[in-house]
Amino acid sequence: MEKGEYRRVAAELGLAIIAPDTSPRGADVPDEPDNWQFGCGAGFYVDASEAPYEMHYRMYSYIRDELPVLVGNAFNLDMSRQGIFGHSMGGHGALVMALRNPDRFRSASAFAPIVNPSTADLSSSAFTRYLGSDQAAWRAYDAVSLVEDGHSFPEILIDQGDADSFLKLGLRPWLLETAVAGTKTELTLRMQPGYGHSYYFISSFMEDHLRWHAARL
Repeated sequence: MEKGEYRRVAAELGLAIIAPDTSPRGADVPDEPDNWQFGCGAGFYVDASEAPYEMHYRMYSYIRDELPVLVGNAFNLDMSRQGIFGHSMGGHGALVMALRNPDRFRSASAFAPIVNPSTADLSSSAFTRYLGSDQAAWRAYDAVSLVEDGHSFPEILIDQGDADSFLKLGLRPWLLETAVAGTKTELTLRMQPGYGHSYYFISSFMEDHLRWHAARL
C-alpha cells in the first residue's frame, strides 16, 4: 500500500484504507523465513487446520471477524459501508472474502489475484500444509471453486498485467472469467498491456480501483 499511491485519491473520496498483514507475526508463530510463498511470507488468508499452523494462521477469521471490530472501535467510520481489494495473494483473499460474505461488502476488486489457488503451482503446496490433503476443504478458499459451488458477488473488477511473470504459473484470471459466465457475478477483467506484477502496475491503476469502490460504497 505504501508504494501503491493511494493517499491523494483516498483523501479526496473520503475513504479509509485498512491494510492488514499477510500472516500472523510473533516469536511463537511457526515460520520459514527463506520461503516467501509460505509462513509469514504468505498466509493465504485461510484458517489453517493442520499442525503446527492451526493455532496462529487464522487470517480468514481475523479479517472477517476481529479486524472490523478493532477498526470500528478505534476510528469514527461507517462500518456498514465496506469494500475489499488486494494484490496477488491479497487479491485471492479479497475475492474469497467477498464471495463468502456478499452481505458484508459492497464492492470488491483485485490486482493480479490468484483466482484458482487449488490448482496453481504458486499456492497448492501451501494449501496442503495449511489445510491438509483433502482438497474438498480447499474449495472454501478458492474463488473459482466458490463460484462453481454457487457463491456470487454482484460486481468484481480485476486488473491484470499481460507481462506478469506469474500470469500462467498461478494467476490465470481467465479461469474466473470462465467460471462466472452465466452466473450472478459480473466480472470486469482488464488485461493491461506491458504491465508486470510490480508496484508500478498497482500505482498505475490504484485510482481506478478506489473510484470504483467509492461509487459503490
